Amino acid sequence: MPYQVKRKGKSAERWGKFWLRIRRNWQLYALLALPLIWLVVFRYAPMYGAQIAFRQYSPAFGIEGSPWVGLANFERFLNSPKFEPVIINTLVLSFYSLIAGFPIPILLALSLNQVRARMFRNSVQMITYAPHFISTVVIVGMLFQFLHPRVGFTASLAQLLGQSPPNWMGDPGAFRHIFVWSGVWQETGFSAIIYLAVLSTVDPALHEAAVVDGANRLQRIRYIDIPGLLPTAMVLLVLSTGRVLEVAFEKVYLMQSPLNLGVAEVINTYVYKVGLLSPILDFSYSTAIGLLKGIVGLILLIAVNYAARRMTDNSVW
Repeated sequence: MPYQVKRKGKSAERWGKFWLRIRRNWQLYALLALPLIWLVVFRYAPMYGAQIAFRQYSPAFGIEGSPWVGLANFERFLNSPKFEPVIINTLVLSFYSLIAGFPIPILLALSLNQVRARMFRNSVQMITYAPHFISTVVIVGMLFQFLHPRVGFTASLAQLLGQSPPNWMGDPGAFRHIFVWSGVWQETGFSAIIYLAVLSTVDPALHEAAVVDGANRLQRIRYIDIPGLLPTAMVLLVLSTGRVLEVAFEKVYLMQSPLNLGVAEVINTYVYKVGLLSPILDFSYSTAIGLLKGIVGLILLIAVNYAARRMTDNSVW
């Protein structure tokens, strides 16, 4: 009995300290409340609707009234002829984007960090991150204009060289390259800002000591700057791998055409077409595909985080 009283006393004291901290710092908790409310309303509350994937959902009966079918929707997707091409297209675009887009911002940040002319460095940084603020619709419109087979820049260049103008946007072999490298152009400068911020925290005394020891610029980048960037780079790599199935829906959908659909159909666009554009509006099937994508992404995130922690001692958790 005295033990239980003692535990209750400690619990009451702990709660008292907790509410005292809230009263003293209520302004900070008030600021924290808004993003927490947004997270609950738009991220956690919609999880209730994820059970649609396990039902034969009908809007007439609602979620609870729709019959339970278990894993039938998942099996339907796994046995569908669309499963293999959609998964392959998604993985190829994702890993291609990751391999091409991950190291380039690091190289840009390392290069800009070595530039001593402040005006030149700021100008290059502004020019490289400005495309990030162009909307996806405008970017795709620019691509169609530049690569138009009759009036585009590449068509004019081909005519000058005496060649027939290529139809790049309708060429399935060119779709992935155009998608990935236009994305690299759009996001490289903005992504480099994070690495530039990390490089600004590197102790200048390390560079001074390295110069005294006779290290050249490349050696200082290799032995000082890159180790300083590695923890941040590994965290961003783990997070990017967790989103490997989240190919940009808007850009892929806008770039799709009947000519390149064989390589341009990814999970996000397929879910959109099945769930909202098909005549039957198969909500259960599309929800099952989206849920399966989320589960695979979570597994990849955990696996890559574990591998990063074992190999480099840097991870998200």
